[in-house]
Amino acid sequence: MILYEYPFNERVRTYLRLEQLLLRLGELIPRAQALDHHFALATLFELMDVAARSDLKADLFKDIEKHKQQLESYRGNPSISEQALDAVLEQLDHCHAALNAEPGKIGQSLTENEWLMGIRNRIGIPGGTCSFDLPAYYAWQHQSPEARQQDLQHWAGTLAPLAETVYLLLKLLRNAGIPQKVAVVGGQFQQNLPQGRTFQLLRLRIDPALGLIPEISGNRLLVSVRLLRQQADGRLLASGEDAAFEIALCA
Repeated sequence: MILYEYPFNERVRTYLRLEQLLLRLGELIPRAQALDHHFALATLFELMDVAARSDLKADLFKDIEKHKQQLESYRGNPSISEQALDAVLEQLDHCHAALNAEPGKIGQSLTENEWLMGIRNRIGIPGGTCSFDLPAYYAWQHQSPEARQQDLQHWAGTLAPLAETVYLLLKLLRNAGIPQKVAVVGGQFQQNLPQGRTFQLLRLRIDPALGLIPEISGNRLLVSVRLLRQQADGRLLASGEDAAFEIALCA
């Protein structure tokens, strides 16, 4: 099954982008090739760009507090494990403390590394990191894989509080959705959203064997899915087929 996720607000959209970049960075650093480490650095710079949002830290703190309040309200419920509840609350407290210990914006310490910022300024230029432009960077690429990995792990470590918090908040959000199977007639699906609840994320799973691509749109009142099929020339055309997939709405 292929999982598609659609965020209903900018905050969750940012979390998903950060998660994608963090996962990519985690895959690239253990590799040995200098080219992989070049793209690991490029990913690190993308993370810095996304994390530079002035309201990101405040949003993370707000979500941590919201989840803590919600979880505390479950105390005394016989169907809820107090041990599991305490474990999640402890994780949230740890994330809050780690973020709070970071001075300024997330990743700010990396901007104080002149060598890194020199590469960051050139990496967006086509061919801008050639040896004649950045000889020091070229020399770094010829170090041993272990030496490069050590440097990358050190730089990525400055984003560890962000990574831990984003992973935890998205896990809690995703767990709040209950999957349900839906049938699509004529390639179109619409569902009215219940009043009084603010959904933040839609998760859709579809069988890749169908060869269909979902185009998702939505707001606080309605969610819509249109099924598309990719043609041989790459164009996406609306499909009029009946199909089925699974969705979960996460509040």
